[in-house]
Amino acid sequence: MARVAVEGSLTQISKMLRDNGYQVVELGNWQNTVDAVVITGQDVNVLNDQSKTITGAPVINASGMTPQEVFHAVHVRLSPTEHH
Repeated sequence: MARVAVEGSLTQISKMLRDNGYQVVELGNWQNTVDAVVITGQDVNVLNDQSKTITGAPVINASGMTPQEVFHAVHVRLSPTEHH
């Protein structure tokens, strides 16, 4: 199961990811590495202290996106068999 760190204010996105089989952890509260990170982009330094932890994980800026669009972005990045 893919682990996705999601900024705390993005509750609708967290719910959609959970409902579709992703393990969601709150941004900043994970113990191990994650497969992707979803942020709002409002705080450009939100990843500053954790950048070493998530090196290599795609970061998706959810600003202006619907939960469906964010889910699709996460799904495409974490599905090695799909290259759209």
